[in-house]
Amino acid sequence: MAKSKETFSKKEREKKKLKKRREKAERRQQRKANPSESKSTDTFMYVDEFGNLTPTPPDPSKRIKIKAEDIHVSTPKQGTLVAEDPIRKGTVKFFNEEKGYGFIIDKDTQDSIFVHAAGLVDTITGNDRVTFELEMGPKGPNAVAVRLAR
Repeated sequence: MAKSKETFSKKEREKKKLKKRREKAERRQQRKANPSESKSTDTFMYVDEFGNLTPTPPDPSKRIKIKAEDIHVSTPKQGTLVAEDPIRKGTVKFFNEEKGYGFIIDKDTQDSIFVHAAGLVDTITGNDRVTFELEMGPKGPNAVAVRLAR
């Protein structure tokens, strides 16, 4: 004689599935019998002047009129800019002639600025006082047109 293929856990799972189906069918029948109860009673929400949701409508007397001409959808115009000198001064912190790069310490901001041999006008070494111009590179500011200070 062959053994039954159904185990205890399989029977329990089938019982749970059957129970869920029955409960679902009962809920469906209740919704059909009482359609007014099944609908949710969501209230309409309003947004107040601070961006918070409230169930009360806003007060029309507090309404602010905004003219379309007063709305500016663009970048604001900048005031008069003071043209700063493009030539900066600094001291060579480090320069490796073999590799062709080094760093300059800006006199005003004390920032370390990268310098490449391609941006040199005069030959420089460590601790030289130099003048240079800034140019933005892919990794940050680069010194170009580097000359020895006179």
